[in-house]
Amino acid sequence: MANHDELAEQSDQLPTDAVSDTASDTSPELVPDTATQPVTDLVDLSQSLLAQADTFLTSMLRPWNAYQIGIALALWAAAHLLKSVLGPRVRNWMASREGWPKWRMRILVVIHQRLRPIFFILLLWIAVGLMREMTWPSRSYILGIIATLATAWIVVVFATRLIRSRFLRRLVRYGAWTYVTLHVLGLTGDAARILDSAALEAGEFRISMLLIVQAVVILGVLIALARFFTSTTSRRIQSNEDISPSMRVLIVKVLQIGVYGTAFYIGVKAIGIDLTGLAVLSGAIGVGLGFGLQKVVSNLVSGVIILLDKSIKPGDVISLGQTFGWINTLGARYASVVTRDGKEYLIPNEDLITNQVVNWSHSDDFVRLDIFFGTAYGDDPHAVRKLAIGAAKGVDRVLAFKPPVCHIVGFGDSSVDYILRFWIRDPTQGLTNIRGNVYLALWDAFQENNISIPFPQREVKMLDGDQPSLPD
Repeated sequence: MANHDELAEQSDQLPTDAVSDTASDTSPELVPDTATQPVTDLVDLSQSLLAQADTFLTSMLRPWNAYQIGIALALWAAAHLLKSVLGPRVRNWMASREGWPKWRMRILVVIHQRLRPIFFILLLWIAVGLMREMTWPSRSYILGIIATLATAWIVVVFATRLIRSRFLRRLVRYGAWTYVTLHVLGLTGDAARILDSAALEAGEFRISMLLIVQAVVILGVLIALARFFTSTTSRRIQSNEDISPSMRVLIVKVLQIGVYGTAFYIGVKAIGIDLTGLAVLSGAIGVGLGFGLQKVVSNLVSGVIILLDKSIKPGDVISLGQTFGWINTLGARYASVVTRDGKEYLIPNEDLITNQVVNWSHSDDFVRLDIFFGTAYGDDPHAVRKLAIGAAKGVDRVLAFKPPVCHIVGFGDSSVDYILRFWIRDPTQGLTNIRGNVYLALWDAFQENNISIPFPQREVKMLDGDQPSLPD
Protein backbone atom coordinates (compact mmCIF):
# COMPACT_ATOMS: atom_id res chain seq x y z
CA MET A 1 0.00 0.00 0.00
CA ALA A 2 2.91 2.36 0.69
CA ASN A 3 4.26 1.83 -2.85
CA HIS A 4 0.94 2.93 -4.29
CA ASP A 5 0.94 6.10 -2.15
CA GLU A 6 4.47 6.98 -3.30
CA LEU A 7 3.54 6.48 -6.95
CA ALA A 8 0.47 8.66 -6.46
CA GLU A 9 2.54 11.45 -4.90
CA GLN A 10 5.10 11.28 -7.73
CA SER A 11 2.39 11.47 -10.35
CA ASP A 12 0.87 14.52 -8.63
CA GLN A 13 4.25 16.26 -8.76
CA LEU A 14 4.63 15.89 -12.53
CA PRO A 15 4.30 19.14 -14.55
CA THR A 16 1.04 19.55 -16.43
CA ASP A 17 2.88 20.21 -19.66
CA ALA A 18 4.62 16.87 -19.48
CA VAL A 19 1.36 15.13 -18.91
CA SER A 20 -0.29 16.87 -21.82
CA ASP A 21 2.67 16.14 -24.09
CA THR A 22 2.53 12.52 -23.19
CA ALA A 23 -1.15 12.39 -23.95
CA SER A 24 -0.72 14.22 -27.25
CA ASP A 25 2.04 11.89 -28.39
CA THR A 26 -0.20 8.87 -27.97
CA SER A 27 -1.10 7.56 -31.39
CA PRO A 28 -4.62 6.32 -32.16
CA GLU A 29 -3.28 2.85 -32.68
CA LEU A 30 -2.16 2.66 -29.05
CA VAL A 31 -5.50 3.72 -27.54
CA PRO A 32 -7.16 0.58 -26.11
CA ASP A 33 -10.43 -0.53 -27.57
CA THR A 34 -13.51 0.02 -25.36
CA ALA A 35 -14.60 -3.54 -25.96
CA THR A 36 -11.45 -4.89 -24.28
CA GLN A 37 -11.39 -2.27 -21.48
CA PRO A 38 -13.00 -4.53 -18.83
CA VAL A 39 -10.46 -7.27 -19.53
CA THR A 40 -7.61 -4.75 -19.29
CA ASP A 41 -8.94 -3.43 -15.98
CA LEU A 42 -9.24 -6.95 -14.64
CA VAL A 43 -5.63 -7.73 -15.62
CA ASP A 44 -4.37 -4.50 -14.02
CA LEU A 45 -6.26 -5.17 -10.81
CA SER A 46 -4.98 -8.74 -10.69
CA GLN A 47 -1.41 -7.55 -11.08
CA SER A 48 -1.97 -4.95 -8.36
CA LEU A 49 -3.36 -7.57 -5.97
CA LEU A 50 -0.46 -9.90 -6.72
CA ALA A 51 1.98 -7.09 -5.98
CA GLN A 52 0.24 -6.34 -2.70
CA ALA A 53 0.25 -10.03 -1.79
CA ASP A 54 3.98 -10.21 -2.51
CA THR A 55 4.57 -7.13 -0.34
CA PHE A 56 2.48 -8.68 2.45
CA LEU A 57 4.38 -11.97 2.36
CA THR A 58 7.69 -10.09 2.40
CA SER A 59 6.57 -8.08 5.42
CA MET A 60 5.58 -11.30 7.21
CA LEU A 61 9.22 -12.39 7.09
CA ARG A 62 10.30 -9.45 9.23
CA PRO A 63 11.20 -10.49 12.79
CA TRP A 64 8.50 -8.61 14.72
CA ASN A 65 5.78 -9.67 12.31
CA ALA A 66 6.86 -13.29 12.63
CA TYR A 67 6.85 -12.88 16.42
CA GLN A 68 3.27 -11.62 16.31
CA ILE A 69 2.18 -14.64 14.25
CA GLY A 70 3.86 -16.92 16.75
CA ILE A 71 2.15 -15.11 19.66
CA ALA A 72 -1.23 -15.55 17.94
CA LEU A 73 -0.64 -19.29 17.51
CA ALA A 74 0.41 -19.62 21.13
CA LEU A 75 -2.70 -17.77 22.27
CA TRP A 76 -4.85 -20.10 20.17
CA ALA A 77 -3.25 -23.10 21.89
CA ALA A 78 -3.89 -21.45 25.27
CA ALA A 79 -7.54 -20.87 24.31
CA HIS A 80 -7.87 -24.54 23.34
CA LEU A 81 -6.44 -25.55 26.73
CA LEU A 82 -8.84 -23.22 28.58
CA LYS A 83 -11.77 -24.65 26.65
CA SER A 84 -10.74 -28.19 27.55
CA VAL A 85 -10.50 -27.30 31.24
CA LEU A 86 -13.45 -24.94 31.68
CA GLY A 87 -15.81 -26.44 29.06
CA PRO A 88 -17.06 -29.36 31.21
CA ARG A 89 -17.56 -27.05 34.19
CA VAL A 90 -19.62 -24.63 32.13
CA ARG A 91 -21.71 -27.56 30.82
CA ASN A 92 -22.37 -28.81 34.35
CA TRP A 93 -23.31 -25.29 35.46
CA MET A 94 -25.75 -25.05 32.54
CA ALA A 95 -27.30 -28.42 33.42
CA SER A 96 -28.07 -27.15 36.93
CA ARG A 97 -30.14 -24.24 35.56
CA GLU A 98 -33.32 -26.19 34.83
CA GLY A 99 -35.77 -23.38 35.59
CA TRP A 100 -34.30 -20.86 33.16
CA PRO A 101 -36.24 -19.79 30.04
CA LYS A 102 -35.49 -21.57 26.78
CA TRP A 103 -34.15 -18.47 25.04
CA ARG A 104 -31.57 -17.98 27.78
CA MET A 105 -30.51 -21.63 27.60
CA ARG A 106 -30.12 -21.36 23.83
CA ILE A 107 -27.78 -18.40 24.26
CA LEU A 108 -25.73 -20.37 26.78
CA VAL A 109 -25.54 -23.32 24.39
CA VAL A 110 -24.26 -21.07 21.57
CA ILE A 111 -21.67 -19.54 23.91
CA HIS A 112 -20.57 -22.98 25.11
CA GLN A 113 -20.10 -24.18 21.54
CA ARG A 114 -17.77 -21.24 20.84
CA LEU A 115 -15.76 -21.05 24.03
CA ARG A 116 -12.47 -21.54 22.17
CA PRO A 117 -12.77 -18.47 19.88
CA ILE A 118 -14.15 -16.42 22.79
CA PHE A 119 -11.12 -17.25 24.95
CA PHE A 120 -8.86 -16.60 21.96
CA ILE A 121 -10.34 -13.11 21.43
CA LEU A 122 -10.01 -12.23 25.11
CA LEU A 123 -6.37 -13.34 25.20
CA LEU A 124 -5.64 -11.48 21.97
CA TRP A 125 -6.96 -8.15 23.24
CA ILE A 126 -5.09 -8.61 26.54
CA ALA A 127 -1.88 -9.27 24.60
CA VAL A 128 -2.45 -6.27 22.30
CA GLY A 129 -3.09 -3.98 25.29
CA LEU A 130 0.05 -5.14 27.08
CA MET A 131 2.25 -4.83 23.98
CA ARG A 132 0.99 -1.32 23.21
CA GLU A 133 1.88 -0.29 26.76
CA MET A 134 5.32 -1.95 26.73
CA THR A 135 6.56 -1.42 23.16
CA TRP A 136 5.90 0.41 19.91
CA PRO A 137 2.34 0.20 18.49
CA SER A 138 3.71 -1.08 15.18
CA ARG A 139 4.97 -4.20 16.91
CA SER A 140 1.38 -5.22 17.78
CA TYR A 141 -0.19 -4.11 14.47
CA ILE A 142 -0.78 -7.63 13.10
CA LEU A 143 -2.10 -8.86 16.45
CA GLY A 144 -4.55 -5.96 16.41
CA ILE A 145 -5.77 -6.92 12.95
CA ILE A 146 -6.20 -10.58 14.00
CA ALA A 147 -8.08 -9.51 17.16
CA THR A 148 -10.35 -7.18 15.17
CA LEU A 149 -11.13 -9.87 12.59
CA ALA A 150 -11.79 -12.51 15.22
CA THR A 151 -14.08 -10.16 17.17
CA ALA A 152 -16.00 -9.20 14.04
CA TRP A 153 -16.37 -12.85 13.02
CA ILE A 154 -17.76 -13.92 16.40
CA VAL A 155 -20.20 -10.97 16.39
CA VAL A 156 -21.41 -12.06 12.94
CA VAL A 157 -21.88 -15.61 14.23
CA PHE A 158 -24.08 -14.48 17.12
CA ALA A 159 -26.03 -12.00 14.99
CA THR A 160 -26.83 -14.55 12.27
CA ARG A 161 -28.23 -16.98 14.85
CA LEU A 162 -31.42 -14.92 14.64
CA ILE A 163 -31.99 -16.24 11.10
CA ARG A 164 -34.02 -19.45 11.21
CA SER A 165 -33.29 -20.73 7.72
CA ARG A 166 -30.06 -22.71 7.77
CA PHE A 167 -29.20 -21.96 4.14
CA LEU A 168 -29.94 -18.24 4.48
CA ARG A 169 -28.03 -18.08 7.77
CA ARG A 170 -24.91 -19.55 6.16
CA LEU A 171 -25.22 -17.27 3.13
CA VAL A 172 -25.47 -14.15 5.29
CA ARG A 173 -22.69 -15.33 7.60
CA TYR A 174 -20.15 -16.02 4.85
CA GLY A 175 -21.05 -12.79 3.05
CA ALA A 176 -20.62 -10.76 6.23
CA TRP A 177 -17.31 -12.47 7.01
CA THR A 178 -16.04 -11.65 3.51
CA TYR A 179 -17.05 -7.99 3.74
CA VAL A 180 -15.62 -7.56 7.26
CA THR A 181 -12.33 -9.12 6.23
CA LEU A 182 -12.00 -6.91 3.15
CA HIS A 183 -12.94 -3.83 5.18
CA VAL A 184 -10.44 -4.48 7.96
CA LEU A 185 -7.66 -5.21 5.46
CA GLY A 186 -8.55 -2.13 3.38
CA LEU A 187 -9.33 -4.10 0.21
CA THR A 188 -12.95 -3.08 -0.32
CA GLY A 189 -12.06 -0.64 -3.08
CA ASP A 190 -10.01 -3.19 -5.01
CA ALA A 191 -12.70 -5.84 -4.60
CA ALA A 192 -15.35 -3.40 -5.84
CA ARG A 193 -13.29 -2.60 -8.94
CA ILE A 194 -12.80 -6.30 -9.69
CA LEU A 195 -16.50 -7.03 -9.37
CA ASP A 196 -17.41 -3.99 -11.45
CA SER A 197 -15.01 -5.00 -14.22
CA ALA A 198 -16.75 -8.38 -14.57
CA ALA A 199 -19.75 -7.03 -16.44
CA LEU A 200 -22.07 -7.96 -19.29
CA GLU A 201 -22.74 -5.13 -21.73
CA ALA A 202 -25.25 -4.94 -24.57
CA GLY A 203 -25.66 -1.43 -25.94
CA GLU A 204 -26.70 0.81 -23.07
CA PHE A 205 -27.49 -2.19 -20.89
CA ARG A 206 -24.73 -3.07 -18.43
CA ILE A 207 -24.90 -5.48 -15.53
CA SER A 208 -21.89 -6.29 -13.41
CA MET A 209 -21.12 -8.59 -10.53
CA LEU A 210 -20.92 -5.55 -8.26
CA LEU A 211 -24.48 -4.57 -9.22
CA ILE A 212 -25.69 -8.12 -8.56
CA VAL A 213 -24.03 -8.20 -5.13
CA GLN A 214 -25.48 -4.81 -4.25
CA ALA A 215 -28.94 -5.93 -5.40
CA VAL A 216 -28.77 -9.11 -3.31
CA VAL A 217 -27.63 -7.25 -0.20
CA ILE A 218 -30.04 -4.31 -0.45
CA LEU A 219 -33.06 -6.38 -1.44
CA GLY A 220 -32.22 -9.00 1.19
CA VAL A 221 -32.05 -6.41 3.96
CA LEU A 222 -35.25 -4.68 2.85
CA ILE A 223 -37.17 -7.96 2.48
CA ALA A 224 -35.94 -9.13 5.89
CA LEU A 225 -37.15 -5.86 7.45
CA ALA A 226 -40.46 -6.18 5.59
CA ARG A 227 -40.87 -9.75 6.82
CA PHE A 228 -40.15 -8.75 10.41
CA PHE A 229 -42.61 -5.85 10.20
CA THR A 230 -45.38 -7.92 8.60
CA SER A 231 -44.96 -10.86 10.99
CA THR A 232 -45.06 -8.58 14.05
CA THR A 233 -48.05 -6.64 12.77
CA SER A 234 -49.85 -9.81 11.69
CA ARG A 235 -49.61 -11.30 15.17
CA ARG A 236 -51.14 -8.16 16.65
CA ILE A 237 -53.93 -8.13 14.08
CA GLN A 238 -54.70 -11.83 14.60
CA SER A 239 -54.94 -11.31 18.35
CA ASN A 240 -57.43 -8.44 17.98
CA GLU A 241 -60.84 -9.90 18.85
CA ASP A 242 -62.67 -6.75 17.70
CA ILE A 243 -61.95 -7.61 14.06
CA SER A 244 -63.70 -10.55 12.40
CA PRO A 245 -61.48 -13.50 11.38
CA SER A 246 -62.06 -12.94 7.66
CA MET A 247 -61.17 -9.24 7.92
CA ARG A 248 -58.03 -10.14 9.83
CA VAL A 249 -56.92 -12.39 6.99
CA LEU A 250 -57.73 -9.71 4.40
CA ILE A 251 -55.87 -7.00 6.30
CA VAL A 252 -52.84 -9.23 6.70
CA LYS A 253 -52.79 -10.13 2.98
CA VAL A 254 -53.12 -6.48 1.90
CA LEU A 255 -50.42 -5.49 4.39
CA GLN A 256 -48.03 -8.14 3.10
CA ILE A 257 -48.55 -7.18 -0.54
CA GLY A 258 -48.09 -3.48 0.22
CA VAL A 259 -45.02 -3.84 2.43
CA TYR A 260 -43.20 -6.35 0.20
CA GLY A 261 -44.05 -4.35 -2.91
CA THR A 262 -42.73 -1.16 -1.32
CA ALA A 263 -39.54 -2.92 -0.19
CA PHE A 264 -38.94 -4.26 -3.69
CA TYR A 265 -39.57 -0.85 -5.27
CA ILE A 266 -37.23 0.96 -2.86
CA GLY A 267 -34.54 -1.69 -3.35
CA VAL A 268 -34.68 -1.48 -7.15
CA LYS A 269 -34.56 2.32 -7.05
CA ALA A 270 -31.65 2.25 -4.59
CA ILE A 271 -29.66 0.02 -6.92
CA GLY A 272 -30.26 2.46 -9.77
CA ILE A 273 -32.39 0.34 -12.11
CA ASP A 274 -34.81 2.37 -14.24
CA LEU A 275 -38.31 0.97 -13.76
CA THR A 276 -39.66 2.64 -16.89
CA GLY A 277 -38.08 -0.12 -18.92
CA LEU A 278 -40.41 -2.60 -17.23
CA ALA A 279 -43.49 -1.11 -18.89
CA VAL A 280 -43.32 -3.51 -21.82
CA LEU A 281 -42.70 -6.42 -19.48
CA SER A 282 -45.70 -5.49 -17.34
CA GLY A 283 -47.86 -5.34 -20.49
CA ALA A 284 -46.72 -8.81 -21.48
CA ILE A 285 -47.47 -10.09 -18.00
CA GLY A 286 -50.96 -8.58 -18.25
CA VAL A 287 -51.58 -10.40 -21.52
CA GLY A 288 -50.34 -13.63 -19.97
CA LEU A 289 -52.69 -13.16 -17.03
CA GLY A 290 -55.57 -12.67 -19.43
CA PHE A 291 -54.93 -15.88 -21.36
CA GLY A 292 -52.78 -18.38 -19.53
CA LEU A 293 -53.44 -17.57 -15.87
CA GLN A 294 -57.21 -17.24 -15.84
CA LYS A 295 -57.68 -19.83 -13.09
CA VAL A 296 -55.01 -18.25 -10.93
CA VAL A 297 -56.54 -14.79 -11.24
CA SER A 298 -60.00 -16.23 -10.68
CA ASN A 299 -58.86 -17.88 -7.45
CA LEU A 300 -57.19 -14.67 -6.29
CA VAL A 301 -60.31 -12.59 -6.94
CA SER A 302 -62.51 -15.27 -5.36
CA GLY A 303 -60.32 -15.23 -2.27
CA VAL A 304 -60.73 -11.46 -1.93
CA ILE A 305 -64.52 -11.80 -2.36
CA ILE A 306 -64.68 -14.52 0.32
CA LEU A 307 -62.78 -12.32 2.75
CA LEU A 308 -64.92 -9.28 2.02
CA ASP A 309 -68.37 -10.88 2.22
CA LYS A 310 -67.42 -12.90 5.34
CA SER A 311 -69.25 -15.98 4.07
CA ILE A 312 -66.39 -18.23 5.15
CA LYS A 313 -63.83 -17.53 7.82
CA PRO A 314 -61.09 -19.51 9.59
CA GLY A 315 -62.59 -21.91 12.12
CA ASP A 316 -65.89 -22.43 10.26
CA VAL A 317 -67.11 -25.98 9.79
CA ILE A 318 -68.12 -26.56 6.17
CA SER A 319 -69.27 -29.34 3.88
CA LEU A 320 -68.33 -29.27 0.21
CA GLY A 321 -69.32 -32.38 -1.67
CA GLN A 322 -67.86 -35.34 0.22
CA THR A 323 -65.49 -33.10 2.21
CA PHE A 324 -66.47 -32.21 5.77
CA GLY A 325 -64.13 -30.33 8.08
CA TRP A 326 -63.15 -26.99 9.48
CA ILE A 327 -61.27 -24.20 7.71
CA ASN A 328 -57.71 -23.98 8.98
CA THR A 329 -56.42 -21.09 6.86
CA LEU A 330 -57.61 -18.91 4.00
CA GLY A 331 -54.90 -18.34 1.42
CA ALA A 332 -54.73 -16.15 -1.65
CA ARG A 333 -55.36 -19.13 -3.95
CA TYR A 334 -56.99 -21.83 -1.82
CA ALA A 335 -58.64 -22.60 1.50
CA SER A 336 -57.18 -25.26 3.78
CA VAL A 337 -59.90 -27.57 5.17
CA VAL A 338 -58.89 -30.11 7.84
CA THR A 339 -61.08 -33.17 8.33
CA ARG A 340 -61.55 -35.30 11.41
CA ASP A 341 -59.30 -38.04 10.04
CA GLY A 342 -56.35 -35.63 9.78
CA LYS A 343 -56.50 -35.03 6.04
CA GLU A 344 -56.01 -31.48 4.81
CA TYR A 345 -57.82 -30.54 1.62
CA LEU A 346 -56.64 -27.52 -0.35
CA ILE A 347 -59.85 -26.30 -2.00
CA PRO A 348 -59.50 -23.57 -4.67
CA ASN A 349 -61.29 -20.36 -3.78
CA GLU A 350 -63.23 -20.49 -7.04
CA ASP A 351 -64.94 -23.73 -5.93
CA LEU A 352 -66.08 -22.06 -2.72
CA ILE A 353 -67.70 -19.29 -4.76
CA THR A 354 -69.30 -21.27 -7.59
CA ASN A 355 -70.32 -24.48 -5.76
CA GLN A 356 -72.83 -25.05 -2.99
CA VAL A 357 -71.12 -24.93 0.39
CA VAL A 358 -72.75 -25.88 3.68
CA ASN A 359 -71.39 -23.65 6.45
CA TRP A 360 -72.29 -25.26 9.75
CA SER A 361 -71.15 -22.26 11.79
CA HIS A 362 -71.80 -19.25 9.56
CA SER A 363 -73.98 -17.09 11.83
CA ASP A 364 -73.45 -18.98 15.10
CA ASP A 365 -71.80 -22.10 16.50
CA PHE A 366 -75.00 -24.02 17.21
CA VAL A 367 -75.59 -27.16 15.14
CA ARG A 368 -78.67 -29.38 15.29
CA LEU A 369 -78.31 -33.10 14.71
CA ASP A 370 -81.03 -35.65 13.96
CA ILE A 371 -81.03 -39.39 14.60
CA PHE A 372 -83.75 -41.89 13.68
CA PHE A 373 -84.83 -45.01 15.52
CA GLY A 374 -87.88 -47.26 15.91
CA THR A 375 -89.59 -49.25 18.67
CA ALA A 376 -92.14 -52.07 18.74
CA TYR A 377 -95.84 -51.38 18.45
CA GLY A 378 -96.41 -52.81 21.89
CA ASP A 379 -94.32 -50.10 23.61
CA ASP A 380 -95.93 -46.89 24.91
CA PRO A 381 -94.85 -44.06 22.55
CA HIS A 382 -95.20 -41.45 25.31
CA ALA A 383 -92.77 -43.34 27.50
CA VAL A 384 -90.42 -43.84 24.54
CA ARG A 385 -90.28 -40.11 23.84
CA LYS A 386 -89.52 -39.25 27.47
CA LEU A 387 -86.80 -41.89 27.65
CA ALA A 388 -85.20 -40.68 24.42
CA ILE A 389 -85.14 -37.04 25.56
CA GLY A 390 -83.70 -37.98 28.94
CA ALA A 391 -81.03 -40.18 27.35
CA ALA A 392 -79.93 -37.37 25.00
CA LYS A 393 -79.73 -34.86 27.87
CA GLY A 394 -77.33 -37.11 29.73
CA VAL A 395 -74.75 -37.12 26.93
CA ASP A 396 -71.83 -34.69 27.07
CA ARG A 397 -71.70 -31.95 24.41
CA VAL A 398 -75.52 -31.96 24.10
CA LEU A 399 -76.72 -28.47 25.03
CA ALA A 400 -79.06 -28.25 28.01
CA PHE A 401 -80.46 -24.78 27.28
CA LYS A 402 -81.58 -26.04 23.87
CA PRO A 403 -83.37 -29.18 25.09
CA PRO A 404 -83.67 -32.21 22.81
CA VAL A 405 -87.04 -33.07 21.28
CA CYS A 406 -88.46 -36.37 20.07
CA HIS A 407 -91.32 -36.83 17.58
CA ILE A 408 -93.11 -39.70 15.91
CA VAL A 409 -92.52 -39.50 12.16
CA GLY A 410 -94.48 -42.54 10.99
CA PHE A 411 -95.78 -46.05 11.49
CA GLY A 412 -93.48 -48.41 9.66
CA ASP A 413 -93.88 -51.99 8.59
CA SER A 414 -92.25 -53.35 11.74
CA SER A 415 -91.90 -50.40 14.14
CA VAL A 416 -93.07 -46.99 15.22
CA ASP A 417 -90.53 -44.54 13.77
CA TYR A 418 -89.14 -41.62 15.78
CA ILE A 419 -86.77 -38.71 15.22
CA LEU A 420 -84.61 -37.34 18.05
CA ARG A 421 -83.19 -33.82 17.60
CA PHE A 422 -80.53 -32.26 19.81
CA TRP A 423 -78.08 -29.32 19.63
CA ILE A 424 -74.32 -29.00 19.98
CA ARG A 425 -71.98 -26.02 19.59
CA ASP A 426 -68.65 -27.69 18.83
CA PRO A 427 -68.94 -29.36 15.42
CA THR A 428 -65.15 -29.30 15.07
CA GLN A 429 -65.05 -32.07 17.70
CA GLY A 430 -66.88 -34.39 15.32
CA LEU A 431 -70.46 -35.35 14.45
CA THR A 432 -70.29 -39.13 14.13
CA ASN A 433 -68.96 -39.59 17.65
CA ILE A 434 -71.74 -37.55 19.27
CA ARG A 435 -74.37 -39.43 17.28
CA GLY A 436 -72.85 -42.70 18.43
CA ASN A 437 -72.90 -41.58 22.08
CA VAL A 438 -76.59 -40.66 21.83
CA TYR A 439 -77.41 -44.04 20.24
CA LEU A 440 -75.59 -45.80 23.10
CA ALA A 441 -77.55 -43.75 25.64
CA LEU A 442 -80.81 -44.75 23.90
CA TRP A 443 -79.79 -48.41 23.95
CA ASP A 444 -79.03 -48.32 27.68
CA ALA A 445 -82.30 -46.52 28.47
CA PHE A 446 -84.37 -48.93 26.38
CA GLN A 447 -82.70 -51.96 27.96
CA GLU A 448 -83.43 -50.70 31.46
CA ASN A 449 -87.10 -50.01 30.69
CA ASN A 450 -87.81 -53.09 28.51
CA ILE A 451 -88.30 -51.09 25.32
CA SER A 452 -87.66 -53.35 22.34
CA ILE A 453 -86.24 -52.42 18.97
CA PRO A 454 -87.94 -54.83 16.53
CA PHE A 455 -86.40 -56.63 13.62
CA PRO A 456 -87.98 -56.28 10.18
CA GLN A 457 -90.68 -58.97 9.80
CA ARG A 458 -91.99 -60.65 6.66
CA GLU A 459 -94.84 -63.18 6.45
CA VAL A 460 -94.98 -65.68 3.56
CA LYS A 461 -98.27 -67.61 3.07
CA MET A 462 -98.48 -70.72 0.93
CA LEU A 463 -101.93 -71.15 -0.74
CA ASP A 464 -103.56 -74.60 -0.88
CA GLY A 465 -104.42 -76.06 -4.26
CA ASP A 466 -102.43 -76.24 -7.43
CA GLN A 467 -98.71 -76.13 -7.19
CA PRO A 468 -97.05 -73.42 -9.19
CA SER A 469 -95.97 -74.72 -12.53
CA LEU A 470 -92.28 -74.67 -13.28
CA PRO A 471 -91.08 -73.26 -16.56
CA ASP A 472 -89.90 -75.69 -19.21
